[in-house]
Amino acid sequence: MADQRTDTDWKAIERSPEFQELTRSKRAFVVPATIFFMAWYFGFIALCGYAPDFMGRDFITDGLTVGYVLALTQFLVTWVLGVMYMRRANRVWDPLAARVRDSVEGVPGYDDGRPSTRFRRGELVTEQEEVPQR
Repeated sequence: MADQRTDTDWKAIERSPEFQELTRSKRAFVVPATIFFMAWYFGFIALCGYAPDFMGRDFITDGLTVGYVLALTQFLVTWVLGVMYMRRANRVWDPLAARVRDSVEGVPGYDDGRPSTRFRRGELVTEQEEVPQR
């Protein structure tokens, strides 16, 4: 087994402004998107159960019903939300995650080029040593 590093203070990372900004930004997208999708999905199910006459109406042409159209929009909504998530991840969250990673990995943090020790604790632990429990 390879040596295991225990020098990262995960609690400090969690409290860092960079990490807080990342989680706040992700939550601001994921929660509303999930609520929207679940409302859309369960609204479709409710219409199927409680408004079968409406769902069975012809729409645009014979044989294409409102129910079929709404069912197909489930796929459309899934793809649109997926594309929106990927674009947001690439443009917003990946750069934020890189900032968090850089602050943890010790990118030069001082004017003289020394790495930042902001999130460091402990020392290198080998497999023979026992990791202290906190």
